[in-house]
Amino acid sequence: MNRFPIWKNTLIILVLLFGLVYTIPNFYGEVPAVQISSGKATVNLESALVQPLDRALREEGLNPTAVLIDENSIRFRFDDTEEQIRARDLIEGRLNPDPADPSYIVALNLLPATPNWLTSIRALPMYLGLDLRGGVHFLLEVDMPGAVVNRLDSTAGDLRTLMRDRRIRHAGINREGNSIHLRFRDAEQRAAARTAILNNTNDLQLVERDDADDDLRLIATLTPQAQQTIREFAITQNITTLRNRINELGVAEPIIQQQGAERIVVQLPGVQDVAKAKDILGRTATLEIRMVDDSPGALEAALQGQVPFGTELYTERGGSPLLVRNEVVLTGDRLVDAQPGFDGQTNEPAVHLTLDSAGARIFRDVTRENVGKRMAILLIERGRGEVVTAPVIRTEIGGGRVQISGRMTTTEANQVALLLRAGSLAAPMEIIEERTVGPSLGAENIARGFNSVMWGMVAIAIFIAVYYSAVGIMSVAALTANLMLLIALLSLLQATLTLPGIAAIALTLGMAIDANVLINERIREELRNGSSPQAAINAGYDRAFDTILDANVTTFIAGIALLVFGSGPVRGFAVVLCLGIITSVFSAVLVSRMFVNFLYGRQRKLAGIRIG
Repeated sequence: MNRFPIWKNTLIILVLLFGLVYTIPNFYGEVPAVQISSGKATVNLESALVQPLDRALREEGLNPTAVLIDENSIRFRFDDTEEQIRARDLIEGRLNPDPADPSYIVALNLLPATPNWLTSIRALPMYLGLDLRGGVHFLLEVDMPGAVVNRLDSTAGDLRTLMRDRRIRHAGINREGNSIHLRFRDAEQRAAARTAILNNTNDLQLVERDDADDDLRLIATLTPQAQQTIREFAITQNITTLRNRINELGVAEPIIQQQGAERIVVQLPGVQDVAKAKDILGRTATLEIRMVDDSPGALEAALQGQVPFGTELYTERGGSPLLVRNEVVLTGDRLVDAQPGFDGQTNEPAVHLTLDSAGARIFRDVTRENVGKRMAILLIERGRGEVVTAPVIRTEIGGGRVQISGRMTTTEANQVALLLRAGSLAAPMEIIEERTVGPSLGAENIARGFNSVMWGMVAIAIFIAVYYSAVGIMSVAALTANLMLLIALLSLLQATLTLPGIAAIALTLGMAIDANVLINERIREELRNGSSPQAAINAGYDRAFDTILDANVTTFIAGIALLVFGSGPVRGFAVVLCLGIITSVFSAVLVSRMFVNFLYGRQRKLAGIRIG
């Protein structure tokens, strides 16, 4: 007789129940929400904000259905978009009294309406792509000449340090256009500089030029290979920077990828506010180290509105005014790594920085020459600087290891380290195309995709049920289980479903029923050859298995190739296809046989099988 052991039936049923539970969240849809995140590295997002904001919303007749708090954001859920927009305006006014200098990012978003009992077991809906969920699409163009200029400015600083270390006298080092001009008083110093530069780097081409006014010059330009490396690095660094910032702001499954040689595509599903999306894209930070101006009377004059030339007035974390020189000693370009940690002496939260070799030399020289003076470490965001700390230099600091500490919480230390790791953009970028996909269009795409899968499955179910009778109905039940398991896997893996993914689901249904057709036809053949009904069922499943496996393995290989070499929508199609192959083999071979066993397996003397 055809029976699975109890453990196998139990295991299959548990898998089906698992599939049911993790499929359910996808039917609850999404609700509008207002998302609050920190707008500055030095502003901590605290849960204490929730209660006064909730009270203010309810006083205005706005009743959030839920409040979700995580490490990076606070989100208020609402019943409709009208309440969502009113709530956004109210929260924006409360948290950002100065619109020109916002401390928080308040953005419109969409959140799953999944009940808490499902979210507690990580049963979440699958992510929907931009074409299904709506959101914003940006095409950004990287300013490659700007990347080269940034590199030349940095190289000019390195050359000044090199000349000072080698004790080579020069009359000035400046960038002029796309070249660096080194001026000398005599040919001997110029020759020494040429030798030192060639021994130190392979990225520069050097040309000597003598001017009429006895000005001896050494002109350095970047080699073509170095310029190409800079362009490639600019794209890679900008993509990494954008991804770090957007991921930390809770945008679900953003798409950030290179397009062509100088462009980057950014897609933010679920983000409805284009202005805030632009704000997110521009939110990068860089480090600047400057010296504090402690001249007698300078700070007092600045507080009275007479800021001395070459300085800027800032406020420390404790609220104390601070006069900082404009000259930048060191920038975040020299930063290799930034990790949160603790001060070894005071055990306070701190950020540990690692500088590259050139940065370590500069920092060593500056600290040696300014012992007893104060050094300000500033974090620059959106063109605005904030003093993180301003310690007194006690001794020379070498080795390239620097610590930032002072009045920081553990969370703030993590945020500052993250922003510094993300770094500044390697080159300026310009948005050359922006497109908003509204939720209504996404809902229409979902409806069309759902209808295509539903009617395709109905057509298949009717045909199989009519053609194969009772066994066909069992095949349809297995096909339904296959669809349920596929959606459950996509939800569990938090994969992104797009329109090509829906096409892959429809294709998977056709492939899955094809396996059942092979099995059913094999059972028919065994019956025609005179086998008993029970033997025909057994032989049909066993002998069709090799054919099913071969067919699905070859398709799986093609799917893996699409996943490895494809990009964008092609990869989305490949992910769903590969997962669908796995679930179709499981449902066709095990689930359908379990159903057939329940129908016929317990009958010792089976007279016949209703198989059309």
